[in-house]
Amino acid sequence: MLAPDPRSLVRRLGHEFAEPALLQQALTHRSHGGADNERLEFLGDAVLNCVVAGLLFDRFTRIDEGGLSRLRARLVRQESLATIAQSLGLADHLRLGEGELKSGGFRRPSILADTLEAIVGAVFLDAGFAPAQALVRRLMTPALETLDPKAEARDAKTLLQEHLQARRLALPSYRVLCTHGAAHDQEFEVVCEVTALGLAEHGRGASRRAAEQAAAAQVLRVMRVTA
Repeated sequence: MLAPDPRSLVRRLGHEFAEPALLQQALTHRSHGGADNERLEFLGDAVLNCVVAGLLFDRFTRIDEGGLSRLRARLVRQESLATIAQSLGLADHLRLGEGELKSGGFRRPSILADTLEAIVGAVFLDAGFAPAQALVRRLMTPALETLDPKAEARDAKTLLQEHLQARRLALPSYRVLCTHGAAHDQEFEVVCEVTALGLAEHGRGASRRAAEQAAAAQVLRVMRVTA
């Protein structure tokens, strides 16, 4: 089957690349080999967070720092970014290794979200901050317009972050301890550490994010904090 024409994706992104190789790299998962998108993802994550922070700052003038941080976390979390990636049809353009293709990597939220961040990084390198900012604005506007600042984010990682921020404690750190199972059916084991409280709790899940959520939930249970 022929790969989709990248020009269709370029039209949906609204950015014509001066260096098309940057887009190709942004779409390349590490399983594919060659120049992958991990460094671009790192850069795009920083740009994305900066632009979203500015959008929230301008839109919600009466919300304090903690509230703005919670709203930003909701907008840039993996599930939200994966939904945007799906709306752009990124799954059709991903460059994956054979193993990821067979295991359905093109549907995996983590891969879709990381690729979207990499594309933001690629636009930044290709044309600078203003075009990258414009792209993030276009992508985030629908979610921003429906964002309810009064609605609580109920996931464990966000609740733990909010609770620690309220106590002016350092944010938790997450570390993958090991993975179990075959590549197409892995289970991750993660530890969530809250150094200020001397806590280190483990969690397991079918993805790194799911394992992190489980570990954060365990920390909340130890701290006797409930949603």
